[in-house]
Amino acid sequence: MEGAVKHPRLFHWDDQLTMRRYAITIEYDGTPFVGWQRQAAGSSIQGVLEDAIFKFCGERAGVRGAGRTDAGVHATGQVAHFDLSKDWEAGRVRDAMNFHLRPHPVAVLQCRQADDRFDARFSATKRTYRYRILTRRAPPVLNRDRVWWLTAHLDAEAMARAASHFIGRHDFTTFRAAQCQAKSPVKTLDSFSVVREGEEIVMCVSARSFLHNQVRSMVGSLKLVGEGKWQAGDIAAALAVCDRSACGPVAPASGLYLERVDYGAVEDEQPLAPAEGAGDTSDEH
Repeated sequence: MEGAVKHPRLFHWDDQLTMRRYAITIEYDGTPFVGWQRQAAGSSIQGVLEDAIFKFCGERAGVRGAGRTDAGVHATGQVAHFDLSKDWEAGRVRDAMNFHLRPHPVAVLQCRQADDRFDARFSATKRTYRYRILTRRAPPVLNRDRVWWLTAHLDAEAMARAASHFIGRHDFTTFRAAQCQAKSPVKTLDSFSVVREGEEIVMCVSARSFLHNQVRSMVGSLKLVGEGKWQAGDIAAALAVCDRSACGPVAPASGLYLERVDYGAVEDEQPLAPAEGAGDTSDEH
């Protein structure tokens, strides 16, 4: 991502110190941030977490996240890790970080010490994103900046049928941003559900990793299906042509949430339990 700068680290693995690795689950409202990754200008989730750690214990620890969400994207189950030189009790780390994160809309839900082989990004075996579309005449008030508000009715069943074309291993060139830095456009989607919940249409998609803007690109094209402007076959054709110009409009960031990150048997036990309800990995922005 352009403008990204590396935050200085006080301690390194080659120092004559025994480092402790901490894994955390985080939720945040992405509205006021430039995104997950620390930037040359603007406030980032990574930046406020690193600042909270420094205020707590005086160490400049680099926080590595499982997904590099873009500006305006939210999270209910983001996972990250960092290393500290002192053996802190995990609950104290969580509480101290939350104290120093105020008033930012970021909270550490869980914290535990993890094996030093655990990497929040590369150890992940599945990421699940949720996208919310509110379909009603009245604008959102309590959910402002947390949904994609549309006044037109959408056919959720037609969208679900069309979404099935995304499941499996495909070349997703059509559905990735032009600036995506992933080495390959080929990804495998494990699941893609579309359901109506009252006034909302909720989409959940899971995969090991995603391309830049992949979820928002797919959602924007499915919206055309819901409006009756596209059919399920148009989704299949757009996917097959492998041409970015064939993609529908990209859905706004406000409706997207990194809901959950799952991990395999990297350790004898799970490094971190995913939040309830909530290699080359170019994660969704």
